[in-house]
Amino acid sequence: MTIQTAEPRAYEIEGQTVTMPLVVGRADIGLATYLVNASAARDLLPGPELDVVELLPGRAMLTISCVDYIENDLGQYNEISLSFFVRERGQNPAIPYVGSFADLVRGRLPTYIYRLPVTTTLSREAGCQIWGFPKVLNEIRFRTKGDRYQCAWDADGKKVFRFSVRRGGDRTMPDSELTTYSYIDGVLHSTRFVQGVDQMGMRLGGAKIELGDHPIADELRALGLPKGALMSMWLGRMHGTFDGPEKV
Repeated sequence: MTIQTAEPRAYEIEGQTVTMPLVVGRADIGLATYLVNASAARDLLPGPELDVVELLPGRAMLTISCVDYIENDLGQYNEISLSFFVRERGQNPAIPYVGSFADLVRGRLPTYIYRLPVTTTLSREAGCQIWGFPKVLNEIRFRTKGDRYQCAWDADGKKVFRFSVRRGGDRTMPDSELTTYSYIDGVLHSTRFVQGVDQMGMRLGGAKIELGDHPIADELRALGLPKGALMSMWLGRMHGTFDGPEKV
């Protein structure tokens, strides 16, 4: 039997050819997940096709990820992702809350990214034109102080937040497949990506966040931040691939 494979998709972005799958050779990521107000989270979804996953009654999960792309087909840049764990409507687990927790532990929950600032125009244009991600240019600075990985995010001349997690870890995470959703011209699409990690650390709590005076900081306040994180992670030397988007 002959297996037919799809031809790689190529896009012209700012005079550069970007071919799928996009390859990430190395990225370092500090992230934390918070239990937040589910109603406020739903208000940030742009369409009716998705709903936030509630881990507890009235509590959705927000993840803040600060990503230093070191080796990447789109070059080196900084990125911050604000995302919710979501499901397509009608795909609720048979056992509420318990089923969602089991899917979370198994890495089966998709995400929807509602904020995605970056520091280069190539990354912004590729993210918007190829995947429909809400990428914008903002000021993002990373530094390591002691064992803390610190992130400073400013937009429109105002402070959004200062965020940090503990750096380092000695676990490995084998390549695993994940899914994220986006909207392209108002139509829901899914993107498959695969990632593995060479230096992973995971902790209960462990994140620190200080909100500023930008309207995005007020969005985070409406969700219930600042508060303690449910968990935080360090993903050092992450590698992966991103496929092109597929219409749902």
